[in-house]
Order: sequence, then C-alpha cells, then structure tokens
Amino acid sequence: MTPSLAYEDIRGADASSTPLVLIHGHPFDRTMWSPQIEAFSTTRRVIAPDLRGYGASPVVPGITPLSVFAADIEDLLDDLKVETFVLAGLSMGGQIVMECYDRFPDRIRGLVLADTFPAAETAEGKRARGAMADRLLREGMRGYADEVLEKMVAPYADAQVKAHVHRMMTATPPEGAAAALRGRAERPDYRTLLTRVTVPALVVVGEDDAYTPVSDAQAMHTALPNSTLRVIEGAAHMPNLERPGEFNEALREFLAGIDA
Repeated sequence: MTPSLAYEDIRGADASSTPLVLIHGHPFDRTMWSPQIEAFSTTRRVIAPDLRGYGASPVVPGITPLSVFAADIEDLLDDLKVETFVLAGLSMGGQIVMECYDRFPDRIRGLVLADTFPAAETAEGKRARGAMADRLLREGMRGYADEVLEKMVAPYADAQVKAHVHRMMTATPPEGAAAALRGRAERPDYRTLLTRVTVPALVVVGEDDAYTPVSDAQAMHTALPNSTLRVIEGAAHMPNLERPGEFNEALREFLAGIDA
C-alpha cells in the first residue's frame, strides 16, 4: 500500500511551461527546495513531495529501496494528472531521479542531477550505511546532524542556511532515515542507464562537495549523451541552498531550453 505523500503543488502563470518536480535528498524534506519553489512557481507548475519517511509524509520502518521511492513519485504524479515533467533531484534524490528514468522514461522531458552519483554501493559502503541506520534508531538524529552539518553545507555557508539544514536533519524521523539508508545500500548501478538517456540533462555540483566531488559530476556529464555541467563555486553538497542565485540561473537556462 502506497502512503499518501505530503507535497507542495504550485501552479504558475504559464500553463504551457513544463512542470518541474523536485526530489529532496537525505535526511531532508521538501523545504530544502524553498529557493527554487519561490523562484520558479511564479511561471510554471512546481511539485515538491516529502519522500516517505521524511518531512510530513508517513513513516514506513524497515527498508525503503529507491524503487519504492520512485513508485511513490509515479503514483503521486498520476494522482495529480501530471503526464510529462522535468525531474530534478539532489544527492539521494538524484539517485531516485535515475531510478524514475529507468521506470518511466517516456514521461520525463529532462533530468537535473545535483550533487549525486550513479554507481552502486561498495561492500564497505553497505556496512557503513547499515551501521548508520542502527545508530540513528539507537540515538536519534541530533548527533549525526551535528557531525555532518559542515559537510552537507560548506563551513563558510551562511548561518541561516546552516540552521535550516540542521533543522531539517533533526526533524527527520530516525525510522524513515534508517529505512532509506538500508534501501539505498542495495541500489543498482545506474552508469549504463545514463548512457541511454535520450532527454537533455543538467548536472550540477558544488565545487567544495566532499560527498560527491566534481569528478563524479564530470563522469556523469561524460556518460550522458546530451548534458550540461555546472560547477557552483562557494558551495558544498547543497548548492541550491548555499548559492541559490547561481543554481537557479543554471536551472532557468536549462528549463528554457526544454520549453523551447
């Protein structure tokens, strides 16, 4: 049974523009896209769900594979009667975007892959994700949030941005975060899929991202047949929040090309 996701759905003034669907990363919620929702919803339809286990969406303990997140998004877009759209995701959200493209490519007009990577998990990575899932269930989110805050956003990031990111992480239910970590550990390798993508793609990465370095973004850009690469200076893993002006400029150019 698919839980009903919480979501934002704002219909901008131009009904002819391609809808934009925004998929948040871990362990965040749809408010990580606030600067993009504000910037783009005046002109086009923007949809931003909370993934299951995050934000205001239902928490489903256990294991949540990326395929389940993708099926939830497909069901939501069916319910909203959104046939075609641009699909954007950051970090885990980017991997969910790749899974969505594998499941229903005919509905996707363009891909935005931000601060993410396509490879399957290593054996060491699987162990680390399992151990982290156990820790979050045992201790809650705050200690983890304190530890990783200045990797999620750069140490020099704006204090309000840091506070927002920390708030999202500590508000995430540990059961939802743990289920996603266990599911993400078992994800497939999307590298071959990228070579078969037939729609335009925008690859974005923060210059100082330690989780998904610029080299990962360059490799995706090389694999994708029709892609643009934008490296955002003065940002780490969340350039959409750290440098929203530069991120939105890249996204605006990309969307203009799709609409044309």
